[in-house]
Parts: sequence; C-alpha cells; structure tokens
Amino acid sequence: MKNIMYFLGSLLVAIIAAFLANKWLGGFENPGYVLIGIGHWSLETSLIVFSVSLIMAFFVFYVSFRFLGWLFRLPGQVKNRGKNIKFNRSQEALIAGLVDSAEGNWEKAEKVLIKHASQSGAPLIHYLTAARAAQSRGALDKRDEYLKKAADGAPGSDVAIGLTQAELHLSEKQFGQALETLARLHSINPTHASVLRLLHQAYQQAGDWEGIRKLIPSLNTHKVLMEAEIKLLETEVFSKLLKQAAERGSVEEIELLWSEIPDYIRQMKGVSAIYFAAMIDAGAGAKVEGGLARALSTTWDQTLVVLFGNVRSLNDSRQFETAEQWLPMHPRDAVFLAVLGKLSMKCGDKQKAETYLTKSISIEPTVTAYQLFGDLLFAQGDKDRASECYKQGLELASSAIISRIDSIS
Repeated sequence: MKNIMYFLGSLLVAIIAAFLANKWLGGFENPGYVLIGIGHWSLETSLIVFSVSLIMAFFVFYVSFRFLGWLFRLPGQVKNRGKNIKFNRSQEALIAGLVDSAEGNWEKAEKVLIKHASQSGAPLIHYLTAARAAQSRGALDKRDEYLKKAADGAPGSDVAIGLTQAELHLSEKQFGQALETLARLHSINPTHASVLRLLHQAYQQAGDWEGIRKLIPSLNTHKVLMEAEIKLLETEVFSKLLKQAAERGSVEEIELLWSEIPDYIRQMKGVSAIYFAAMIDAGAGAKVEGGLARALSTTWDQTLVVLFGNVRSLNDSRQFETAEQWLPMHPRDAVFLAVLGKLSMKCGDKQKAETYLTKSISIEPTVTAYQLFGDLLFAQGDKDRASECYKQGLELASSAIISRIDSIS
C-alpha cells in the first residue's frame, strides 16, 4: 500500500511539473527549440516537448530505480516476515506451555515448548520449562536431554541452568548429582544467594551436617538466612554432629567438636545434654561428671539429672554425696529421687535406696523407678515383691505405649 502511494504521488508531481512547464513556456511568442547532434545524427524539437519529455523521463527512471530497489530487498523482507511469524508462534507456544505446566498438563506442555524452542527469542525458558514438565511425568531421560539442549543453546546461562538442574535432582532425591552441580556453581559464583540456599537444602536432605557447618559462614555473610535462623541452624548442626560422633564412640572426636562449638550454643541445655550423653556412652563419663554437677547447680534439668546418675564415676561415694546436696532444693522431684535410689544402690546403701525409690514411686510412678526397686528387692531375695514391681513397671510402660498409639490415631 505504501509503495502504491509513493508511485501515485510521484506520478502526480510529474504531471503537475509537466503541466506547469508547458503553460509557462507556452506563454512566450517563441518558446524556443532544442537541437541535439550526435555524429551524423541530429534531433530538433520544441523546448516545450523537450521539457515535458525530460520531466516524464525523470519520473520513469525514478520509478524504475525504486522498483529495482524493492526487488533487491524483497528476499530479505520475505525472510524477515517468516522469522517474525515463527517468533510470534514461539511466543504463543511459550505462553501455552507455561499455562499447561501450571495446570499439570505435562506432556502437552512439553510437546508445544520443544516444537517452537528453536524459533523463540528465549529458548532457555522453553527448555527449562520442558525439563520440569518431563520430570513431572517421570521422563528423567528427556529431562536430562532438555537440560543439555538448554546448555548448548545458551552457553552464558550456566547458573540458571545449573540451579534448575539441581532443583530437579533434589526433588528426585538425587543428592549426589545435585551436590555435584551445586559445587560447580559455587566455584563459579561463591556469593550467589540461590546457590548457597540450595546447597544448604541439599546438605540438609542428604544428612551432610559437616557440609552445612562449613557453609554457615557464607549463609551468614551473604544474608541468605536471618540471624535467628542461623543460630537455630548452628544448634541443629552441632547437635547432629555430636550424635554422629557419639555413634562412632570416639572420645577424642567428641571433645574436639565440643571445643569448637560457640559458647552460646554450648550453654543450651539440649546441646549440653547431647554432649554429656555422648561422653557417657563412649565410656568417658568420669570426664564430664564435674561439668554435669556444675550445670545442675546452675540450672536444674531432669535430663541432666538422669545423665548424672548414669555416670560411671571414679568415686561412687563422692558422686552420691554431690547428688544428696541437691535434695533440700528438690525434695519432691520423682526423677531425682529415683536417681538417688540408683546411686544409693551403687554405694551399697540398700536402706537409703529403698527409701528414695519408695518415695519416688509414691510421688510419680515411673518405669525406671519400678525397675530399680525390683532389682533392689530381687538382690535382697524378696522375689515376690520384685516380681510385683516388674509387673507394675510393665503395665505402666504398656499403658504409655497404648496412649501414644491412641494419640497418633
């Protein structure tokens, strides 16, 4: 349409110019003539005819050259028009693919995204979305194929592709592959918040608490987690590491780890209880007996009381005397009274043991107290009363189990 307007406009200008030239020259009595000679040939015509012919010839040449220019540009215009059509189709396909993915039509989304990926202005989005769709329908081979195509088609997008790949591996519990990808991304950009966040998730899901421990400074420095979250994570990490060290039974490893734990975490009752329990299980309870006593003198805690009673002390009498010093402050603590009964038995004072265990059961019957009392009576030869204690302890334990099952159901 534009070309037709150009042609008609040029023709109109040429006609007007020819008309004005004819009118102007026709106003003279002798408008003149033009003589052109070439060799033995000559051409003579009036100035009016020559002027009009010159104007029309200019118009013809102008139109001819514009037409030739249009012909030269035509292949490129056709090619660009085809590209634009394909690009628009790919954009429509991307929107349709994203909608299908959101609606859970994984196979449909995958097909439409891949079909138009090569013509898209954003092929990376096509391939990454298709990879998610493929995994959602269980086609892991296709997922990996699309991720490879994304990497080949967008070589400068390693982090974006790697993050998607790691997320997909984590959702499939492929922790080894996820950690390998994230380690590579971390080497490329050690401060990338999303990489650090995914590394934290991968280590946590894989149970690699030592890996999280090394990552915590980066999580804190780059504000990936809030300060309160960092402290909670540190507490969880050191608690898990202490439990793992306890399972291995290495006293040196437990003590080294404890020395590396920050003071504000060591002062937490739960964490210190894990440390004391680990040392006791590893056969080094005597090393923490004094620490347990100091902790109980500062803050009373029944878990620590039980742990104190489980310590294999180098001096049983001194251990018992230390525990009895707390009796005036906690005379009706059933757990503590059971521990005193246990320590009395270790020291050979059966009379005190019976007194403490009887009082403990009267305040709050527990399976532990019944078992200890039964052991004491059995050692004294009173098998009937011992059997009755064991029976009551079993009934109490079974009642607790039934109550727990009922609460779950």
